[in-house]
Amino acid sequence: MPGPLEGTRILDVSRVLTGPFCTMILGDLGAEVIKIETPSGGDDTRQWGPPFIAGESAYFLSINRNKKSLTLDLKSEEGRRVFYDLATKCDVMIENFRPGVTEKLQIDYSTISKKNPKLIYCSITSFGPDGPYKDWPAYDIVIQGMGGLMGITGEPDRPPVRIGVAISDLGAGMYAAIAILAAMASRQRTGRGQVIDVSLLDSTVSLMTYMAANFFATGQSPKRMGSAHPTIVPYQCFKTKDGEFITVAIGNDKLFRNFSEAIGSENLADDPKFSSNAQRIANRDELVTLLEQLFQQKTREEWLHILTEAKLPAGPVYSIAEIFSDPQIQHSKMQVKITHSKAGEIGQIGIPMKFSETRTEIRDPPPLLGQHTDEILRTLLGYNSRLIAELHEKRIV
Repeated sequence: MPGPLEGTRILDVSRVLTGPFCTMILGDLGAEVIKIETPSGGDDTRQWGPPFIAGESAYFLSINRNKKSLTLDLKSEEGRRVFYDLATKCDVMIENFRPGVTEKLQIDYSTISKKNPKLIYCSITSFGPDGPYKDWPAYDIVIQGMGGLMGITGEPDRPPVRIGVAISDLGAGMYAAIAILAAMASRQRTGRGQVIDVSLLDSTVSLMTYMAANFFATGQSPKRMGSAHPTIVPYQCFKTKDGEFITVAIGNDKLFRNFSEAIGSENLADDPKFSSNAQRIANRDELVTLLEQLFQQKTREEWLHILTEAKLPAGPVYSIAEIFSDPQIQHSKMQVKITHSKAGEIGQIGIPMKFSETRTEIRDPPPLLGQHTDEILRTLLGYNSRLIAELHEKRIV
């Protein structure tokens, strides 16, 4: 079976995380991704480590599979000519430079669209292409702070906490992939390309959903609550007898009654202080204290057995190692092994999207720097050996 995006070619001028995560998604869906890298060192994340595997950054390996690497000096006129040739052969271009950089490099949309009017051009920036912050530099942690995530993450009496993965980068990468697919559907109707603007700040703010709705409704900013939920109780993690943690998510009154029976405390559901979710919120501290004491009486596995037997929403708080030994994760093939030309056999997170009539697969391991340069110039652009040799000699590629 072909991939859903087989026959789609992506010109990827992005680097670090948000753009490469987007293009990995598209590559997993079957698109051909041509990753443009600087000849002098390539994507910044090639140097991010340790850990390294045979000199290859584990960080880079995690987000650059199903791509071909072509090195190209975009600051040179000859390099731009090669880039323009590539643009005419591609369906989508994606970049995550700071605003103004693509104009300086002469690879902005107004320039590229003249070469290929059907091209979909996706720009990912920190704050957007215009506005008061457009020239501000930022990394994920800055956006997590400004987008509201850190303001609601952490314990009430402790400093704000960054979510453990770069969720602002990853969220913007997902939005970019969604937007690209939507623009491709639009192009089928109109025959025209367009510019897509995705910012990390806007993407992060959009993730605030019901937290923002609570603010809109009350005018009060939600506070940090650890693992607890502002409008459902109990909905958090609890420490068990063996020092491990378990999560419970009791989303309605019927579940709470079943939960009370399963944990051997039937009287809780009959107590007026806890009989409805609104009452449980009003008496949150008292209920949580009772449950904290109760969960200390058995181990994590004992509680999991009790709660899952009762078909209640609960689960362990896993370490990374535990994730990949979990039978459901193994069944879903969310850890796979692939062979890299330098690093040998390496682990990869599997593809979370499954289709009945098309397939997703890891066709190619993350590329070495410039690994596919000659192949792309020769087979896609039709450059002869002499011209390719000249480009190498001049360090254009």
